[in-house]
Amino acid sequence: MWVGESGGGAARAPPQALGLVAYYPEPVARLIEALQRLPGIGPKTAQRLTFFLLKRPSDEVQGLAESLTQLKQLIVHCRICFNVTDEDPCRICSDPRRDARSLCVVEEPNDLLAIERTGEFRGRYHVLLGALSPLDGIGPEDLRVRELLARLEEPGVEEVILATNPSVEGEATAIYLAKLLKPLGMRITRIARGLPVGGDLEYADEVTLSKALEGRRDFT
Repeated sequence: MWVGESGGGAARAPPQALGLVAYYPEPVARLIEALQRLPGIGPKTAQRLTFFLLKRPSDEVQGLAESLTQLKQLIVHCRICFNVTDEDPCRICSDPRRDARSLCVVEEPNDLLAIERTGEFRGRYHVLLGALSPLDGIGPEDLRVRELLARLEEPGVEEVILATNPSVEGEATAIYLAKLLKPLGMRITRIARGLPVGGDLEYADEVTLSKALEGRRDFT
């Protein structure tokens, strides 16, 4: 069964979409199949979302379609920090009020946003766009490590904060960067890890408790 054409010839639909076409009209089947490609979206959720959109007004669905199109057309990575932005350089890199002496290194743009929401950090950022993962074939050359080193060659940065995730990949990335940056002579710090606010000790795992004890500080 053919569901579309590509160039001068017909394009065969994915096997999953072929099965859906037997039960749904082709546009419905194609949307269900497309939604299933999104992280966290299974077949049932994709079907619910599709039929939800069918019930919405046409202008609302059209607005969603335009937003998706503009996402790819207008959003780029900042040429300085590699955050996602609609202007290059991004607002943070262009803001003269940001403290250029502190540089916070994160894995993904979502991590940058999480730190920004705290309102506690007023320095600048560098987004690696990933973390080291040898099992997945992701090495330093696949991250924005070279660009980080180029930024640090210029004077002004006094502290680099390694804010990678407390996962195996994030820890490996932080250790690698710490060794790489140590010869540069600047202060290298790692974000603290431990117990969440409002949490109970009895529910914390051993690794979290050990990290909390390692990161203890004087009580004032």
